[in-house]
Amino acid sequence: MTTHGPVMPIWSCGGCGLPWPCPTRKRELRAEYSHAPVSLALYLGSYLVQATEDMPWTPAGVLHRRFLGWTREDRERRAG
Repeated sequence: MTTHGPVMPIWSCGGCGLPWPCPTRKRELRAEYSHAPVSLALYLGSYLVQATEDMPWTPAGVLHRRFLGWTREDRERRAG
């Protein structure tokens, strides 16, 4: 079990205090979902919806990059 879970409604990391998902949690998620990228996207998408409700002042693009954008960047780097 990770200590790098989200602290809601501020969406910081419970392990290090950085914005969630923090670099450590991203590494953990990459490993956990290494053969299931769609499942990872669905998992993070559910958190994106919650974060959007908790932080309505944050632009949608910022939240999208924070919660989902990094997963696509990883796949593009590996493919390229």
